[in-house]
Amino acid sequence: MTAAAPTDADLIAAHAAGDPTAFSEIVRRHKDRMWAVALRTLRDHEEAADALQEAFISAFRAAGKFRAESAVSTWLHRIVVNACLDRIRKRQARPTVPLPDTDEYREPAAPGDTMAQRETRMLISDALADLPDEQRVPIVLVDIEGYSVAETASLLGVAEGTVKSRCARGRAKLAKVLHHLRNPGANANVPPHESKRGSTATAQDPARGHQQGSPRQREGQ
Repeated sequence: MTAAAPTDADLIAAHAAGDPTAFSEIVRRHKDRMWAVALRTLRDHEEAADALQEAFISAFRAAGKFRAESAVSTWLHRIVVNACLDRIRKRQARPTVPLPDTDEYREPAAPGDTMAQRETRMLISDALADLPDEQRVPIVLVDIEGYSVAETASLLGVAEGTVKSRCARGRAKLAKVLHHLRNPGANANVPPHESKRGSTATAQDPARGHQQGSPRQREGQ
């Protein structure tokens, strides 16, 4: 009878006890998901790779303090998000260079995606990338990663009202670009002045189409 695979918490405990291979297994299990989080937040491959490396180094060093008050995946997720936010703050503190008009920061398509799904993912990625950091980051955290407004406010170091207002402004911008994803072809037989009214629909649903589960949902996985 095959022994059950160790849980994430078992591996963290083994790592803290000196097992030289336990943390490598943690990285193997979670690196793809954490990479997607870093890339979506920073929209730059090099920055995301550096943030992810810093996050895993921090997790390696802090594993002995893990108290299992949340899932290991949630704990790692917070470390990765904070590493990304640190990079965004540093980037805002120095002169910025416009990003090249390339696909470098787009997430790779999932193997099972159809062409239509891939095109939708690209449209959403482009729309998010066009938002300023102060709007994109809270939308990624709340609408895509599933954090509450209070948790997002704590991560960003701002008031909850600020998170709400930034999300609202960002969603309004996304709505103008992504409203056609809610009802493809809806404008085909609609007069121009009527189609403009439809652009006020929220972009929250298209953005959530990019979602892969909230931290709380992932705790049960």
